[in-house]
Amino acid sequence: MAGLYDNTALTERVILVGVSLQENDDTQESLDELEELAATAGAVTVGRLVQNREKIHPGTYLGKGKIEELKAYIWEVEATGIICDDELSPAQMANLADALDVKVMDRTLLILDIFAARAVSSEGKIQVELAQLRYRATRLTGLGTAMSRLGGGIGTRGPGEKKLEMDRRLIRSRISQLKKELEGVERHRETNRSQRRKTGIPVAAIVGYTNAGKSTLLNRLTGSNVLEEDKLFATLDATTRELILDGGQKILLTDTVGFIRKLPHHLVEAFKSTLEEARYADIILHVVDSASPQRDTHMYVVYDTLRQLNVGDKPVITLFNKTDLLTEKEQQIRLNDFRADRSVSISARSGEGMEELKAALEQILRQRQLLIERVFDYSRAKDVAVLRKYGQVLEEAYREDGIYVKAYVPKEVYARLDF
Repeated sequence: MAGLYDNTALTERVILVGVSLQENDDTQESLDELEELAATAGAVTVGRLVQNREKIHPGTYLGKGKIEELKAYIWEVEATGIICDDELSPAQMANLADALDVKVMDRTLLILDIFAARAVSSEGKIQVELAQLRYRATRLTGLGTAMSRLGGGIGTRGPGEKKLEMDRRLIRSRISQLKKELEGVERHRETNRSQRRKTGIPVAAIVGYTNAGKSTLLNRLTGSNVLEEDKLFATLDATTRELILDGGQKILLTDTVGFIRKLPHHLVEAFKSTLEEARYADIILHVVDSASPQRDTHMYVVYDTLRQLNVGDKPVITLFNKTDLLTEKEQQIRLNDFRADRSVSISARSGEGMEELKAALEQILRQRQLLIERVFDYSRAKDVAVLRKYGQVLEEAYREDGIYVKAYVPKEVYARLDF
């Protein structure tokens, strides 16, 4: 049996399959994205097939006639499998595999496979395996049959690749174990959040559609070296770095996993602790690929995902990134996001707009600070050091009667000092 799950390199030749439920919907754009996902997973797209239907067929995803057409298409282009643009039910996956006699995958399986290949940290690996097992637990029969036809390739990567050999009882046991491990990681993450809150250093969460340029922005602002690739889901693990603004104010920037349309609920659940960095942040930096023709759709997906995470009361700065890829005429049009508190056009690659972004951050942070002006006794030099570290000192002078300080101070820090 082990040979059935041999993870040898295999270039899948796939046909992308979608169902269009109404005229002029975004099915073709969604398939464009699916093709990018397939390429990221190492597959070659050799064709597309779209069926216009009032609703998705509950048993086979496609109608009977379209399945026959797809079968002939598979033979014609020598495809080794198909990828459906929606999450298939166990019955749909099994029935399609039986009818077509090739490997059947769906959007969720594809994204899980990419996540499995990209997970680096122990937390990321736990999250991916948990999502894989939850997905596969209900698909053991159908997925196992499809995979046995081809061996390795998409859907066989990552820590969950051997789990199809387990029975349901063992999978349930493993899921329970992983959930406990993840709870421990989440407790550690919450401890870190609590410590951050105590310091009074504000946190900005960088969110955005996958491949919008979040990691490039983090690197540009903080001089860090987070992986940057022109691929979907280049980085999965949340990374936090410190940025010192021009006025001396410190702020922590946290990169988050990219959002995508039809983000599998298994992943939303598994990556909740990572995605919730946005929920506990003070400011949201929403990075948008301004050069993408799907810019508006991507923005909608991000806001909808934030809504699902109950992130609705944070100041938002929308950053229209990759302006260097726009035409001269497009660059003259001022991009704006009416749902955000501020909109800034930037290029994280070239550095354009960084000063305007920093100014916008300082302006928003100023709203959650208090202006103090007083003289501290020399015995309270430690308090002055706290103001320097967490606030923005405008004036400081050493006088006979003590240390004169005029500064903007975060409300949390002000509450801790004995005034």
